[in-house]
Amino acid sequence: MPSEFRAPTETPSYFLVSVSTRENLELCIKYGLAGFPSSESGSWTYCEIREGDFISFLYGARAHNLYVVDKREAVVNASEMPPWKPLVFEDSGKVHSFPFRLNLRPVRTFAEIIVRHEFSYVAENLLLRGGYRKTHFQADQTTLQLVSEMGSRAEELVIALALPEYTTFSLRFTRSKELIKKPETFRFQETILQSAIRRHLMSRENLQPLLSKLSFTRADASSLEVLGEKGTTRGHIDLLLKQRVPIGSALEVPIEVKTKKGKLEDVLQLRGYMDELAGDCPVGLLVAADFNKHAIAKAAEYRVKLVRYVANTDLTATPTFEEIHQSLTLEPL
Repeated sequence: MPSEFRAPTETPSYFLVSVSTRENLELCIKYGLAGFPSSESGSWTYCEIREGDFISFLYGARAHNLYVVDKREAVVNASEMPPWKPLVFEDSGKVHSFPFRLNLRPVRTFAEIIVRHEFSYVAENLLLRGGYRKTHFQADQTTLQLVSEMGSRAEELVIALALPEYTTFSLRFTRSKELIKKPETFRFQETILQSAIRRHLMSRENLQPLLSKLSFTRADASSLEVLGEKGTTRGHIDLLLKQRVPIGSALEVPIEVKTKKGKLEDVLQLRGYMDELAGDCPVGLLVAADFNKHAIAKAAEYRVKLVRYVANTDLTATPTFEEIHQSLTLEPL
């Protein structure tokens, strides 16, 4: 019998993790492991998922099982480490091992087709974000609650994978090309900033003051959740701030993130997302290091709030993701 499920101390997130082959799915389930490739998308996924979060595997248009993440590791010389064979990307011909790993504890057992209303949030993202080409899809708290009642309680323990002696490393990011050394150090890019901002806003102590500065006087941070990329017919919203449990209305605030300067075209793009979200979207947020004069002049006209981010760590060096997100400050103009 597995140990009793322990509720996490923080509000967990829920992700569906794409698996490339049936063989890899069976290995993931057998050993209670998830692995992400030595690519930018793999490093991004590893940053997104915390210990205490929940995941299901996504393969063959089905969600497989529910797990809680017990441990995260970035493994040195992953090409020599079981259980997965190196992955060859058809479009680039590049070969990737799986250094970024999650040790999982089974919670529920199921294999449910995602074409059902419980998975509607994820299914929409699959259609609008290009299907399985993405490494992971974040679902909302409603989906997690529904999935937690699917199938049956996990009764079987996973098999402990026998591994040779190995070492781990801390994943780092940089703006300096000469310091990039994959898979240990990747380029600091927009998806990493998105994840850092999402992690920053997951803290009520950070989100509530920002809401106050933005004049969201009736918004309570504890009733909101911030989600990763959300597909729409007009493109992909970088982050979506929404009500955790909508009652009577469904507040949604799209957030567009730029690593450098925000421009008028970014304001217009964000307004397009707002129009698609329609009546439940009172405002949009454009987060950038700075803004040009055209964005500043037109933002209010399009109901867009401008928010400047500052990473109080040296991105020309090689900070970890934890150092980046912990150093962030967000200040509305």
